[in-house]
Amino acid sequence: MKTLDRITFNPEVMGGKPCIRGLRVTVGTIVGLIAAGRTKDEILKLYPYLEPGDIDQALAYAAWRVEEIDVPVITA
Repeated sequence: MKTLDRITFNPEVMGGKPCIRGLRVTVGTIVGLIAAGRTKDEILKLYPYLEPGDIDQALAYAAWRVEEIDVPVITA
């Protein structure tokens, strides 16, 4: 997987949720806007401090997280 250097985690920013470059814009916000039918250009107009690569990495991060598999730990 390529490095997702635009996705940051800080417990003091948005409760530690994955954010874009330490800004108060979460990956979930970006994914939600895309799911609601917003285009990249519309998102960039709504958040002019974002860059196209921010949106790409937010979607890549979300796709990667969806593919993770939780395996239950069984203790004897």
